[in-house]
Amino acid sequence: MANTARFNVLDNTLDNLMRGFFVRPMNYEPALPAQLRVDVTEDDKSYSVRAEIPGVKKEDINVAVDGNQVEISAEVKNEKAVKDGERLLRSERYYGRVYRAFTLDQDVDETATQARYSEGILELRLPKKASAAVKRIAVQ
Repeated sequence: MANTARFNVLDNTLDNLMRGFFVRPMNYEPALPAQLRVDVTEDDKSYSVRAEIPGVKKEDINVAVDGNQVEISAEVKNEKAVKDGERLLRSERYYGRVYRAFTLDQDVDETATQARYSEGILELRLPKKASAAVKRIAVQ
């Protein structure tokens, strides 16, 4: 026996008609926190991280490395640009703290880590720690 599905044309027509009826012309919801976009690459000796953090001063960026855990955070500050006689109609820029943390496969040598920030891009060079050679134990 064939499966039958109930289809009510009147219900679907009313749903489609009312779908855009109560839409407001402008959305006044607060902006979502900005996300740090990160590219992570690796070679035999190190990891390379490139993070987009536009509009931030290098003094406001914090990088922490603990073993194989990397944390990047930055403070995006609000600059008041409204002049006398003007009023702000809409602001979509985010101001506040952005944060990103991730785990790498191998521990990082914190003493040889390098960081550089230029034109909104944070570049990290994270050398891998020399892993101890695995010692084989003979079973007796």
